[in-house]
Amino acid sequence: MEIKKSRISTIQNINTMAYRNLLKTLHNPDHLMDVLIQPVMFMILFGYLFGGAIAGGVHAYLPIIVPGILIQTILSTASGSGTQIKEDMETGIFDRFKTLPIAHIAPLAGQLLADILRLVLAIVASLTTGYLMGWRPNVAFGWIIVIILITVFTGWAISWIYAFIGLMAKSATMVESISLMTMLLLSFLSNAFIPINTLPKFLQIIANLNPMTHVITAIRQILATGAFSNTAWIVLIFDLVIVLIFASLTVWAYNRQN
Repeated sequence: MEIKKSRISTIQNINTMAYRNLLKTLHNPDHLMDVLIQPVMFMILFGYLFGGAIAGGVHAYLPIIVPGILIQTILSTASGSGTQIKEDMETGIFDRFKTLPIAHIAPLAGQLLADILRLVLAIVASLTTGYLMGWRPNVAFGWIIVIILITVFTGWAISWIYAFIGLMAKSATMVESISLMTMLLLSFLSNAFIPINTLPKFLQIIANLNPMTHVITAIRQILATGAFSNTAWIVLIFDLVIVLIFASLTVWAYNRQN
């Protein structure tokens, strides 16, 4: 009975911390921009800027860019976990948490739980913007839910990487710099916005090795065929491996800090 009460208490603590992190996102313009403003802005900007040059028009370009913006969105949104963790450490709030009668793991677990909800909001914002611009998927709505789940899981796996970086980095500014550089490299050196075969040979090699290229390919295949492809299974396995590795590393780093 005591064990059960302890588990319930831990879950409540985690939910409270997740709610606290969501409120922090809503009341912080920088964090809110990453979640809601940036996906909308990039979808509109890149759609109308590159659509005519690459696909002959915005509507023809939307099936290409929507998966690309989804991945760029999760890279940006997932990085918020590392930044928020480091900001909490710098302001001393983590030290305050240690004095409270809450589960030791609750601040970290609450952040990662909040990340799932932040990812969902960012992805829905991206898809809604694409739809308003004229994007119409040729698959049943159920497959849209599937790509949302795949994208959220991929983003959550990346959140663990950024959480580890946040715990190990010297400052929140360093985490933001790493996040921005990583987002630019992984999104632009991929098939997110242009066909890979238009790149120079050495960049084609890099783009084909980029994990985000395979995530984008999996999403496009599902949207084109309405079926779960081998690439999608590979992406899920790869995401699971990332979670297993970096969850362990992040918990280790968190315990070391506390």
